[in-house]
Amino acid sequence: MVCLGNICRSPLAEGILQEKAFKAGLSWSVESAGTNSYHTGEPPHPLSQKVAKLNGIDISQQRARRFKADDFDIYDKIYALADDVMEEMKKIARNKFDAAKTNLLMNELYPGKNMDVPDPWYGPEPGYHEVYKMIDQVCEKIIEKYTVTNQRFANI
Repeated sequence: MVCLGNICRSPLAEGILQEKAFKAGLSWSVESAGTNSYHTGEPPHPLSQKVAKLNGIDISQQRARRFKADDFDIYDKIYALADDVMEEMKKIARNKFDAAKTNLLMNELYPGKNMDVPDPWYGPEPGYHEVYKMIDQVCEKIIEKYTVTNQRFANI
C-alpha cells in the first residue's frame, strides 16, 4: 500500500487489509510506504489512528517509511492509492518497476476507473472517515477475490 507520506491513507490501508486477511485465515504480510520521506519514522497521523481505532484496528505501532525500488523484489502486489503516487513509484523504481505487480487500489473495486483515494491530510476528521470507508470496501473486495481463488485451488 503506497501513498505520498505514509501517514494517512496507506497506514489505514495496511491496517484494514491486514486485519481482514487475518480474519479470513490468510497468512499475508501487508505493509505500507510513501513516495516521499517527509515523515519517515513517524507514526500514522493522529486522525488515521483515531478512525482505525474506532473501527477496531490499532495502527499506532506502524512507522512511515519511503517506498524504494527494491520493494518490487520483495512484494507480490503493490497498490498505489492515487495516480500521482503511481507516477512517483515509476520514477523511484525506474527499471525495476513491474506493471504486472501494481495497480491503483480502487481499481480492485471499480476496474479501469483509475479512481484515487483522496488524501485527507488537509481536511477535518470527516475526510478520514470517508477514506476509511473507501479503503474498507476495496479491501473487502480484495479478500473476496483471493479467498475465492484460494478455495478453487484447495478444491483441485
